[in-house]
Amino acid sequence: MTRLRPGAVALGIWLVVAVGVGGLSWLRRRYVLVSVSGASMEPAYRSGDRVWVRRTTADGVRAGQVVVVRLPHPETGEAGPAQPWSIKRVAAAPGEPVPEHGVPGWEPGARVPPGCLVVHGDNAGGSYDSRHCGHVPGDRLLGLVVRRVGPVS
Repeated sequence: MTRLRPGAVALGIWLVVAVGVGGLSWLRRRYVLVSVSGASMEPAYRSGDRVWVRRTTADGVRAGQVVVVRLPHPETGEAGPAQPWSIKRVAAAPGEPVPEHGVPGWEPGARVPPGCLVVHGDNAGGSYDSRHCGHVPGDRLLGLVVRRVGPVS
């Protein structure tokens, strides 16, 4: 029977801890857990639902996918860190034609600028989105919703 030296056991434990911490750090930079608040995406997502969001750029999403973005404030137009995140469906991605009733002042069929998105809530009557505030620059995109994990209990 082979015996391990105490230093080898400590090194093994240290390596397991380091790999675990590194893996958690990577996951935290790549994925975010977000709680849905509001009715703008009903019936697909309801207030209280939680979703996993994978960080990505505007070029990494397609029309029809659900994203989390920071929209400008309806009164001031500012989209600073104090503004809450919003969950919306991508109506048009960079380079795609703007949908009818997609962005105020834009002709349907105009192209979405590079690095920008047009987003709509599924519940059009209860959603503040691109139909009100225009396209969303890519630096206001948190990421792509990849999975619902259930309501907050």
